[in-house]
Amino acid sequence: MNCSCHDFGGAVERQFDEQIAARDLKSYRAKGPGATTRLLRDGLKQAGRLDGILLDIGSGVGALTFELLDAGATRAIDVDASAAYVAAASHEAARRGKTEAIQFIKADFISAAAKIPPAAIVTLDRVVCCYPESRPLLAEGVRHAERLFGFSYPRDLWPVRIWNIVINAKRRFTGNPFRTYVHAATDMAQIIREAGFDLVHRRVTWVWCVDVYARVASQSK
Repeated sequence: MNCSCHDFGGAVERQFDEQIAARDLKSYRAKGPGATTRLLRDGLKQAGRLDGILLDIGSGVGALTFELLDAGATRAIDVDASAAYVAAASHEAARRGKTEAIQFIKADFISAAAKIPPAAIVTLDRVVCCYPESRPLLAEGVRHAERLFGFSYPRDLWPVRIWNIVINAKRRFTGNPFRTYVHAATDMAQIIREAGFDLVHRRVTWVWCVDVYARVASQSK
């Protein structure tokens, strides 16, 4: 998971520390992927073939990566700004015998994007909500996507916005610099469509929306 904050590194490391990484990895091992991860996995499987390289931005403990490798992806590039998440995902990759199939990069994707190669599939599971502006992240993400682009984000509904305000207020009160954001779905869709993608799959929960886009055939790389 990424965040674009004043002190980016400090905010990420404080929010997504070893305790959170261990909790998330334990949950994945015991219960499988969470709701948005399952919906992204299933939506991508329905949208087209999953062979080729996966670029998982804000990859966390690697849950979506492991699911898509099992579903047919050839190999993966996992980018996350949290050292604890990268360490946990690397440990799980070794346990699953997937070390050779995954390249782990500890970085803010926007800062490192120029050095990261394109991929057949690009995913961002609960990542865009950690950036105050969605355009820089989504524009770089879709620029790297050759065939499929999938992401999950909070629904732009007033109960979700109110809850987000409450959570951020609590973080501010405790001195936590990490913040989350609710972006307009229409603005994000426009960014992706401008890059030559069409929406092919959508699922929603009470809080989250999960979209999968496919590159328009006439604009395929």
